[in-house]
Amino acid sequence: MENKKPTVIVTGASGGYGAGIAETFAKQGAQVFITARNEAKLKEVASRIGATAIAADATSAADWDRVIKTVMDSTGRIDALINNAGAGGRIAPTAEQSDEEIIQTLHLNLTSVMLGCRRVAPIMTAQGSGTIVNISSVCAKYSWPGWSIYSAAKAGVERFSKGLYLEVRPSGVRVTVLTPSWGATEFCDNSGIGGHPATDPAVRAKCTHPHELGKIVADIVATPAHLEILEMTVVPTVQEIMPL
Repeated sequence: MENKKPTVIVTGASGGYGAGIAETFAKQGAQVFITARNEAKLKEVASRIGATAIAADATSAADWDRVIKTVMDSTGRIDALINNAGAGGRIAPTAEQSDEEIIQTLHLNLTSVMLGCRRVAPIMTAQGSGTIVNISSVCAKYSWPGWSIYSAAKAGVERFSKGLYLEVRPSGVRVTVLTPSWGATEFCDNSGIGGHPATDPAVRAKCTHPHELGKIVADIVATPAHLEILEMTVVPTVQEIMPL
């Protein structure tokens, strides 16, 4: 029997925004496949929200091949790819970072997106439909000391997404770059950022929560097929950015 549920892949879904995005799609009845490197946490999320877990490293071409084969063998199509996997790496001045740290930050935030899109774009083009949402960061638009490498990677996601959109647009495939800022996630802890305003409980409560970004992503995917959302920036009111 032909699968009637939309098929959605969400990367970096063992917690934070990824888990919130995946849960939103699952609640809407989609067949959701989630990936991340931490298999134990990934399986916990999958069990909780009703998704299929595929432990994978988004920077690995071989892992991407395995993910795509698993999804296509199961459903025969991909309706949405949400490239959410990423991390700040070690937030520090460029001169204080090792070559390995720089390369890792670029691979996790930019190369991973390109690898996933390279595999999914032909599938969606053949279908004549599909939506790719690449998660960037407000760091792609503004500059702060210590964020240079991460910012460069996320700026690359923005430019890559627009170029990809032009490549797949004639086939009815859409590409959106979604740019969130402060979130109620584990980002600061994972990047070793001490004293960041978003770690304050009162501020964190007013940041973007995973289920809130999940609704935004789902709404982008649900936009009528003849309309395009090329980019969207989401900034919590509690965060002041001056000048814009």
